[in-house]
Amino acid sequence: MIIRKIQPEDNPAMAACIRSVIPEFGMPKVGTAYEDPETDAMFDAYQGEREVYYVIEEDGEVLGGAGIKELRDNENNVCEFQKMYFFAKTRGKGYGKKLLAKCLEAAKEFGYTECYLESSPKFKAAIHIYELFGFKHLDKPLGCTGHYSCDVWMMKEL
Repeated sequence: MIIRKIQPEDNPAMAACIRSVIPEFGMPKVGTAYEDPETDAMFDAYQGEREVYYVIEEDGEVLGGAGIKELRDNENNVCEFQKMYFFAKTRGKGYGKKLLAKCLEAAKEFGYTECYLESSPKFKAAIHIYELFGFKHLDKPLGCTGHYSCDVWMMKEL
């Protein structure tokens, strides 16, 4: 297993991953990453100065990913942990923790002071990981992510 930055040829695999996980967990397609315009062009969506998207690859196959990007419509120095999704066969191997650690390391290197994320109660395992890493629950969303179907909001000081 390797964690590496996303490449253009990874776009179809990550779009397929995101679009398989969301309905698998009973999440709506609207107001989530399922319909996010970035989902089909993940490489292009993470080419800014203070953003990165990593994929997990095993035996040449992309099995999931996650990224860091500045939180949209927020004036503070906050990044957003975004789009952590894994194909079913990848889950339960500790890759989520490794990927989150790698993304938080990048966020610190980019100079962010806080990291925000949005999720759903349906993603219990992911929320547990976020809590282990020190993310605290918020009462309302920050910024304007467009993911209005996500109703778990969390923040961590970096």
